[in-house]
Amino acid sequence: MATITAAARKPAPPGILTNRAVRKLLILALAAAILAPIAATQWPGATWPTALTVDVSEPLGKASDWIIDNRDSHPLFLYFFGHVSNIVVIAVRAVYLALLAVGWAGVTAIGALVAWRVAGVRLALGTAAAFLACGLLGMWVPTMQTLALMVVAVLASVAVGALLGLAAGLSDRMDRVLRPVLDTMQVLPAFAYLLPVVLVFGIGVPAAVLATVVYAAPPMARLTSLGLRGADREVLEAVESLGTTARQRLLTARIPLARKELLLGVNQTIMMALSMAVIASVIGAGGLGDRVYQALASVDVGAALAAGIPIVLLAVVLDRVTGAAGERLGESGQSPVTWLYALVVAAAVALAGRLAGFLDWPDGWALNIAEPVNRAVDWMTDHLYSGVPVVGGTADWAAHFTSWVLNPLRDGLQWLPWWSVLLIVAALAWLIGTWRTALTAVLAMAAIGVLGVWNPSLDTLSQVLAAVAVTLVVGFATGIAAARSERFERLLRPVLDVFQTMPQFVYLIPVVALFGVGRAPAVAAAVVYALPAVVRITAQGLRQVDPAAMESARSLGATSGQQLRQVQLPLARPALLLAVNQGVVLVLAVVIIGGLVGGGALGYQVVFGLAQGDLATGLVAGAAIVCLGLMLDRVTQPTERRTTKKGA
Repeated sequence: MATITAAARKPAPPGILTNRAVRKLLILALAAAILAPIAATQWPGATWPTALTVDVSEPLGKASDWIIDNRDSHPLFLYFFGHVSNIVVIAVRAVYLALLAVGWAGVTAIGALVAWRVAGVRLALGTAAAFLACGLLGMWVPTMQTLALMVVAVLASVAVGALLGLAAGLSDRMDRVLRPVLDTMQVLPAFAYLLPVVLVFGIGVPAAVLATVVYAAPPMARLTSLGLRGADREVLEAVESLGTTARQRLLTARIPLARKELLLGVNQTIMMALSMAVIASVIGAGGLGDRVYQALASVDVGAALAAGIPIVLLAVVLDRVTGAAGERLGESGQSPVTWLYALVVAAAVALAGRLAGFLDWPDGWALNIAEPVNRAVDWMTDHLYSGVPVVGGTADWAAHFTSWVLNPLRDGLQWLPWWSVLLIVAALAWLIGTWRTALTAVLAMAAIGVLGVWNPSLDTLSQVLAAVAVTLVVGFATGIAAARSERFERLLRPVLDVFQTMPQFVYLIPVVALFGVGRAPAVAAAVVYALPAVVRITAQGLRQVDPAAMESARSLGATSGQQLRQVQLPLARPALLLAVNQGVVLVLAVVIIGGLVGGGALGYQVVFGLAQGDLATGLVAGAAIVCLGLMLDRVTQPTERRTTKKGA
């Protein structure tokens, strides 16, 4: 009896099967041992089997033909889409004519006074300087065209997003229904849905505005829903105890409590809309985006920069103004009387400018920066493109990166049997999440094969993985440096602002000038675009580490490096994982646009579909990109597995 008791008290040796990750891998290994031989026998070969693909080109081609044949006669187009198109054209033209009627002096004064009332004198001066810079660059009229289109697009995006967010915030069922819709709207590349928009509305402003609404409305919807769902329960219960109706509770409690989230949604919507300015120019938006796109076609870096700077200035000004408005909500000093005085002063300045003939920006005040910029680019190309002693030129770097990284990675992925790719995706997703996460990732990857674009998708995946690796190495190092030095962070902030607000197309021009055409330039542009978000999230996560934990480490004599490795990085793990996730999403967005500069794969197919009016090619490639984005999201963003039941 004593022997049995002693044995019962003896702790059981730690078994390898008690580890959750090992159990998951063993289950997957067992499933692979059963299913892999069947798959290899039934569908031999590395690429996705033809027998498991579905040809959607015929139905999509028929749909495209039907739209073209009935666009001018069917009641749906005549009495619905036609009216929508007319309303958009009238609204954009009205705003544009109003801006021209106010004149450059009036627009500058109104912008500065609004910024002054919202955020103070410094931002007012910055706003005035931004508008004046647009004129000095010779881009006043294109800037007003872009601003008019953005005003209408942002108002429509805010309205649509607020309605969707209101529905999702008040109904759990609607939230579940809208979540995949919003995910698709955000992940689907703009080029993919430009084609169906153009088929319905034709080339022009209506198509550009509606494409912008599709791209910019999801942030407003998500933040509206978040604000309504995050309202203080105690306040809502107190309001309900007063006998108010559901509508009264919404108007008097929920919406006022969600004001900051709503204004943040407006801020993000403005940023997303401005980032579409260049892409929308492909379908006739005009304005600054059209100037950038034309410069891309002729590889004119100076002209692209002259048109890209006003877009950046508009984005920075609007970001600062809306951000300051959100921070100062509820503060005193925002009297309606002072707003009235500000508007009166702005109107007086506009009237004085009109009487003085200051409506159009004087041609003699414009500065030509295209020529010196192009000379500088030519010098860089001549001296850096090739023949640099010891380190080689940028062309050599691009060639080595392609031959040493991109080609082996692509060939390795395409060499793997299709079923092993699904198995690897399942393992990664299940290790970082739950079985539902793994199932979603595997189904997304399998859908790519079913659509018949397996090899191009793996080519795109290789570019994304290479760009993400470079982005994370540089981004984490820069973010750590910014978190540990306030001076470096202050110097870095304006640089990150410029890179984050610069239109995606603008990156491609200097990259092509330095690296040539191919997959490496597409990767380089993606790294530049995704880097600011990774740096910001990393620095913020490290700065928000509990000061008590840092103080405790210092009291124990930990060095600066030990504090970073053993305290800051482990405690900032959620922020670092978010940085990885955002880096993947942003890299994927620009690698697709890299199809314009030789990136090939899915990006080229999307652009080709838009250029040729081939709905099937463009939409299939766009759907594959959505599936890639969904899969990569699931394998890089952990789910809340700790709160699930054991064995989930």
